[in-house]
Amino acid sequence: MDSDDDNLEEVVGGPLDDDGQPHGFCTVTYSSSDRFEGHFTHGEKNGKGKFFFFDGSTLEGFYVDDALQGQGLYTYEDGGVLHGTYVDGELNGPAQEFNGEGDLMFKGQYKDNNRCGECWVYYPDGGCVFGCVNEDGEMTGVSVAYIYPDGHTALYGSFVDGELIEARLAALISNESGRPRFEIAPDGAVYSYDKSTSTCIGTHTLLPDPYESQRVFVADSTIKGAGQGLFAKTDAEMDTVMAFYNGVRITHSEVDSRDWALNGNTISLDEDTVIDVPQPFDQTERYRASLGHKANHSFTPNCKYDPFVHPRFGPIKCIRTLRAVQKDEELTVAYGYDHEPMGKNGPEAPDWYKQELVLFQQRQAAPTDQ
Repeated sequence: MDSDDDNLEEVVGGPLDDDGQPHGFCTVTYSSSDRFEGHFTHGEKNGKGKFFFFDGSTLEGFYVDDALQGQGLYTYEDGGVLHGTYVDGELNGPAQEFNGEGDLMFKGQYKDNNRCGECWVYYPDGGCVFGCVNEDGEMTGVSVAYIYPDGHTALYGSFVDGELIEARLAALISNESGRPRFEIAPDGAVYSYDKSTSTCIGTHTLLPDPYESQRVFVADSTIKGAGQGLFAKTDAEMDTVMAFYNGVRITHSEVDSRDWALNGNTISLDEDTVIDVPQPFDQTERYRASLGHKANHSFTPNCKYDPFVHPRFGPIKCIRTLRAVQKDEELTVAYGYDHEPMGKNGPEAPDWYKQELVLFQQRQAAPTDQ
């Protein structure tokens, strides 16, 4: 991200002064394969210019006496960008970073190219972490908070490099100056990082997630034969995170090699990992730290599965609304079962799913039969 290039110049394209130095608009290619295009005055960068680095990243802004000054735009090789303030070629002052999709990922201050002071780190799923970074620019300390996607519910306490160590439930409040502060729930539960393994679903299996418990509850499903389902505890707008899908972490080969009846609460996390809620943890009497596995399938769902970086569970999936839902409405998702090839008994799925599939296919065919 440095705006200086100490490598010897290899090729200069453009006008030169009497001493053979770049003078005017020039393109200079360095031995590192970095390239600079911009205005020069007797060999020094002066005016608007842009670095093209060998790794595909770029840095552009206004140069004074060979150093970037004021607002600069650094573009990462993956398309993410950093808008920052430069003093003598180094980041010093407010900055914002966005990922390649345009989502805000960081907001805060830099000093001598390092993050400093109070900063916000944002996740694409809507959650974020706020606090003072340490001398290494890491979100480490005893007064750091993870804020859930509602922008209000928080876990406030100790973090190391943005990872939860120990925190209590809190509420984010802005005071008159606009600086955030937190009200900690007295005598509240203590939450800690509790990422599952292939054999352990968690340490505190009966400790509910404070955000999720405000938004959903479990009751008998309205879908015949489906058992329990997940319901909205309050009205929610479209694109609202409602619940979390945590479980043990197993491989796809494990899932594929065992009897299908054991896969009723599995969901693919990524190409390597499947999240599973095995018996007896499919019962809320044994596990209720997260409830996303209770959502049933619908061919016209009101929710979807989405990736989520949870402060307690780590990388998991969440259940996010596809449209506005009303209080007491059952939350459903599309399971994505493979309907082909279908044997004589139909796809590998619960009986209630097969019945729903038949009804859905009948409804789809009805207009053409009229």
